[in-house]
Amino acid sequence: MARNIDSLQRIATFLDAQAAEAGASENTLSAYARDLKDALEWFETKQVILLSASRNEVESYLVHCESIGLAQSTRARRLSALKQFFRFAYEEGWRDDNPALQIKGPGRARKLPKTLSLDEVERLIDAARQSGRSTADRVRNTCLMELLYATGMRVSELVSLPVSAARGDPRMLLVRGKGGKERMVPLSPPARDAITAWLGLRDAAEDAARAKGHPPSPYLFPSRGKAGHLTRHRFYLLIKEFALHAGVDPANVTPHTLRHAFATHLLANGADLRAIQTLLGHADVSTTEIYTHVLDAQLRELVLDHHPLAKPAPEAGKDE
Repeated sequence: MARNIDSLQRIATFLDAQAAEAGASENTLSAYARDLKDALEWFETKQVILLSASRNEVESYLVHCESIGLAQSTRARRLSALKQFFRFAYEEGWRDDNPALQIKGPGRARKLPKTLSLDEVERLIDAARQSGRSTADRVRNTCLMELLYATGMRVSELVSLPVSAARGDPRMLLVRGKGGKERMVPLSPPARDAITAWLGLRDAAEDAARAKGHPPSPYLFPSRGKAGHLTRHRFYLLIKEFALHAGVDPANVTPHTLRHAFATHLLANGADLRAIQTLLGHADVSTTEIYTHVLDAQLRELVLDHHPLAKPAPEAGKDE
């Protein structure tokens, strides 16, 4: 069967609507596009038009995904994309039902997120202060790490922060998160000091660039690349460098583990779960609740490692 042009156009319309009406992020839109394209290509091999697929045909596709060894999380995401697409098709009147509505997916294995100890975070921030080819690099790196740990921002929120949000020595930052939702996050004194130090060097560099004819950047962490600001990938590489310098296993360090550390450390020090939910920008408190399980696991490990009665008893007859 030739590629179904109509289904491709319907997918494009669906993605446009998700961006315009639901405020879906670029990452979400890219994931929807990849998953729907994969489904479309599989249905074509079965001589089935995606837009007309039945429940049995959708289930057959999911069986195929499992048979080729796709991870549980990947299969759950692909079903979610199909559910969203078919719901949109039903609402738009493209078909009379949603064939994926009653299909139960494999779910997602709920793994406890990796986090970092306070000592590891302090070592990472100290490494950022010393990492970089120039003073400006080191001050910027310090600002990035202080902000990330002080606020628990997502890395995409951090690197795309507008410089206007950091003007005037703010006590709070306005952050635009998923779906364009805004929230206020408080700044710690070290984070405020880091912003002040970075703004001085950043603004001087921007003035020099303007003198050469470059337009001013609206971002706190500007870049001459296509995005106009430091990219998520570049910051990911930077934080791995900090881990190496800090003597922390790089495999355990990503921008997201700093976000997990922010939440876990707040909870361990008595912060309210609802407050942490607001700071992280979680739509549902159940997402935030996983940090209580992280804390429980850490407490169990603490008891097993240090409580005298948790240690194996000495064998009978052996000298103590």
